Amino acid sequence: QVQLVESGGGLVQAGGSLRLSCAASGRTFSNYFMAWFRQAPGKEREFVAAISRAGRRTYYAESVKGRGTISRDNAKNTVYLQMNSGKPEDTAVYYCAASLFDGSIMRSSAYAYWGQGTQVTVSS
Repeated sequence: QVQLVESGGGLVQAGGSLRLSCAASGRTFSNYFMAWFRQAPGKEREFVAAISRAGRRTYYAESVKGRGTISRDNAKNTVYLQMNSGKPEDTAVYYCAASLFDGSIMRSSAYAYWGQGTQVTVSS
């Protein structure tokens, strides 16, 4: 089991950058495949980015490809999401998720553990 806590959300102007952090508890953080999802008002939760256990492979949604960077520091039990060139459509609650097993990484059902979410608002 792992517990996740997101931070770094807030208000950012369009074109600006932000960095989200997800702190995980437990001594087996490196065993988990990690991901970020987001959910905008009135919309379904959508995949943003994912990273493999050792951080050697990353995956991105088309909407953030070229703008977003996911990374992790297993020594600090933390995963990050760097977003550049923020757009109003990036406004959403961002969730950190963890999976112990391989699966369909872009589907929320593949992840058994979730954080509470952190709100990001990008203004025009």
